[in-house]
Amino acid sequence: MAKVAVILSGCGVFDGAEIHESVLTLMSLEEKGAEYQCFAPNVNQHHVINHLNGEEMAETRNVLVESARIARGNVKPVTELDASQFDALLFPGGFGAAKNLSDFAFKGKDCQVEPNTLKAAQAFAQANKPIGFICIAPAMIPQVYGESAQLTIGNDADTAAAIEAMGGNHICCPVDEFVVDEAHKVVSTPAYMLAGNISEAASGIRKLVSKVLELV
Repeated sequence: MAKVAVILSGCGVFDGAEIHESVLTLMSLEEKGAEYQCFAPNVNQHHVINHLNGEEMAETRNVLVESARIARGNVKPVTELDASQFDALLFPGGFGAAKNLSDFAFKGKDCQVEPNTLKAAQAFAQANKPIGFICIAPAMIPQVYGESAQLTIGNDADTAAAIEAMGGNHICCPVDEFVVDEAHKVVSTPAYMLAGNISEAASGIRKLVSKVLELV
């Protein structure tokens, strides 16, 4: 039975992990008979967004604590993630991937990945273990793998250009498909970068999870 680590970035599309994508990822793993453990960095969110009106709120929230909402409390600090104990790694999307796990939302091609998250992902990459990136999370791929890794965020030209400037090889992809870089064992799918509803997001996520497990 494959054992998969899942790194979350909070709870909520605008300032954390996209909830639909996160739940679909966990459900897809379970449907395929894989075990999973959730992790998150123990850092404060970049900011807190009122998801009802889109306005920033004068609050401070912790990424690990917020991720526990999705994981039903079963989440560990990413510093405790030991790649040798897992077969694969998955990153659901949401703005948290570009605000909390990295600062891509603010710095684009000049972004950096949160240090402990980067260390964990690079450990999987160096061990030649597969990693799946969903939605905007693939923007972190050039930081993890260096130049030339193939990936997708869908077809947004500006985002793709920033990723290309970082050294990534962006490939346009429809919502119900994925891009796989066989050499690096990295898989990506657009999900809510393109999806108009939860069913469309699910179509690509299920295929991504299946491919990641196939690469184990």
